[in-house]
Amino acid sequence: MSGERLYIYDTTLRDGQQTQGVQFSTPEKQQIAAVLDELGVDYIEGGWPGANPTDSEFFEARPQLGARFTAFGMTKRAGRSAENDDVLAAVMNAGTGAVCLVGKTHDFHVETALGITLAENTENISRSVEYLVAQGREALFDAEHFFDGYKANPAYALEAVRAAYEAGARWIVLCDTNGGTLPGEIGEITRAVIEAGIPGSHLGIHTHNDTESAVAGSLAAIDAGARQIQGTLNGLGERCGNANLTTLIPTLLLKEPYASRYETGISRDALTGLVRASRQLDDILNRVPFRQAPYVGASAFAHKAGLHASAILKDPSTYEHIDPGLVGNERIIPMSNQAGQSNLRRRLSEAGLTVDKGDPALARILDIIKQREAEGYTYDSAQASFELLARKELGQMPEFFEVKRYKVTVERRKNKYDRMISLSEAVVVVKVDGEKKLSVSESLDETGNDRGPVNALAKALSKDLGRYSEPLADMRLVDFKVRITQGGTEAVTRVIIDSEDGQGRRWSTVGVSPNIVDASFEALLDAINWKLLREGRH
Repeated sequence: MSGERLYIYDTTLRDGQQTQGVQFSTPEKQQIAAVLDELGVDYIEGGWPGANPTDSEFFEARPQLGARFTAFGMTKRAGRSAENDDVLAAVMNAGTGAVCLVGKTHDFHVETALGITLAENTENISRSVEYLVAQGREALFDAEHFFDGYKANPAYALEAVRAAYEAGARWIVLCDTNGGTLPGEIGEITRAVIEAGIPGSHLGIHTHNDTESAVAGSLAAIDAGARQIQGTLNGLGERCGNANLTTLIPTLLLKEPYASRYETGISRDALTGLVRASRQLDDILNRVPFRQAPYVGASAFAHKAGLHASAILKDPSTYEHIDPGLVGNERIIPMSNQAGQSNLRRRLSEAGLTVDKGDPALARILDIIKQREAEGYTYDSAQASFELLARKELGQMPEFFEVKRYKVTVERRKNKYDRMISLSEAVVVVKVDGEKKLSVSESLDETGNDRGPVNALAKALSKDLGRYSEPLADMRLVDFKVRITQGGTEAVTRVIIDSEDGQGRRWSTVGVSPNIVDASFEALLDAINWKLLREGRH
């Protein structure tokens, strides 16, 4: 190794599950664990066995991992031995090689929340860790509320973590449980812990994002000497979330002084899968990825201003702190009515279209964009629609099929259970290879729930497109955004559709009309045409 080792500890499956609205099933936990393992994290915390049926089931059917699979629990209760504590027994029975126990280190919480003496709490910590070590487990101690505890009573906070270390804990993890400690304080207190006798090689950091500084706090702890970093994928976690590993990992691997000074278990090759890992988690949660997320967001390397795009053409490092390909992302030059020809040429080049500087088509395309954006379109967030528009103007857009007409009906009626239900039906007539084809689809999914008129349209449109149906089989709509761009009787509806395919490609298209269904259909047509273009079916 060229540098000192840092260890990445992921708690997405436990602390990340504390996010409001998040509840992983066992198959979802298995899928996420596989993603994390492929990435190369050192520890994967699976949950709290015995705390709920899902976590217990997951530990019974745990996946085979290269990472250190870890069970989470709490220290024994006062008045019981570690051997006879049923909560601790459930964690031990999970059979993992590593066990992380949380314990109180803030005197206020010990005396108020637990209602025991400080000495009793210290004893609980010591005996619990000793028991883990005696059973051959790697012991980790999460020092809950440590930073608040240290500020209130440094002597006791140090006594509590020293008890765990002296009992044989491999890692003492300093937790900023309430998320209110700022990075400067985290650095100072971490150094104080090391000076008090706990070596940095045995110290971890666990921060929360309540001041939007969880990543900065984690880096401050590393700077001070801590060598384990805990966090979650996409920053999931209670309240404002945990330290975001999709930000921390590339920072440690790519930014100085960390890149030269430290080694992690994550390779440069694995790092290129970071965007895919981030979006897989969002897909499991049925969430729209945060476009402005550092490193992995769709807008993380988007350059809108014409001045920026002109410089990017000459050297990407002028406005990019890293090569986006290093994390599996890509550069985007959005198109809008603020764009100049530098933006346009760059964006066309990325779409595989070479247009010489000064070509009259550039001015025509810009004029069309400005006119259409005045009508309510936006190409800033609909790159696929922009590409199709440009190709049409350049004479490089094939006509795969022609829509002759379409109709959508929406019905609201009672079903056989005397409950009111809605149902949409779409009829689409297309002309493919000189042949007219009529398709009809309903909006009901496989469970009998109504998915709405746009879903019915999408199903009908892709149902029979002749030789073009097969390449559309893996395409799906993942997000649907509607905005009214003008008010009153002149209201115009803008619809943006995000689509995805089995190859992990994601693209956005836009449609505008006073009629929401018509706007949706326009965006849907663009989405299908872009997919067919990418499949080379022209």
